Amino acid sequence: MQQISALGLDVGKKRIGVAGCDKTGLISTGLTTIERTSFANDIEQLRELVKEREAQVLVVGLPYSMNGSLGFQARQVKKFAARVSAALGLPVEFTDERLTSVAAEQLLREQRIDLSRNKGLVDRKAAAIILQQWLDERRQGKNVSPLP
Repeated sequence: MQQISALGLDVGKKRIGVAGCDKTGLISTGLTTIERTSFANDIEQLRELVKEREAQVLVVGLPYSMNGSLGFQARQVKKFAARVSAALGLPVEFTDERLTSVAAEQLLREQRIDLSRNKGLVDRKAAAIILQQWLDERRQGKNVSPLP
């Protein structure tokens, strides 16, 4: 399998959790949390990470409803992802992010981390879970969904 450099994004209204992977595409790691103030600021911070990590693709968690439909928040994330893709000149792929924040919180609670003081850590961990899911699916040859 060819090497890959991807950034995973957990896009929220207030923050964007960002994760990266090793060049082999085996392991994802939470990198940072971007506090959202403006689209221009979001892009500038993402541009720096793309450059630093030599990212080739952005993997965005898509918050499907529990019944599998695309609700309001999922449509907002898709619009944001399309704008980011255009601004950075990178392809975007989506992965189902249902329950990733819950899983991230559970993992952090098991490590006895105070979540009330570490919201950004939850977002980073969720981004790492999103990216890891995508990497695992990619390795297994499952289809990933590119930006329509």
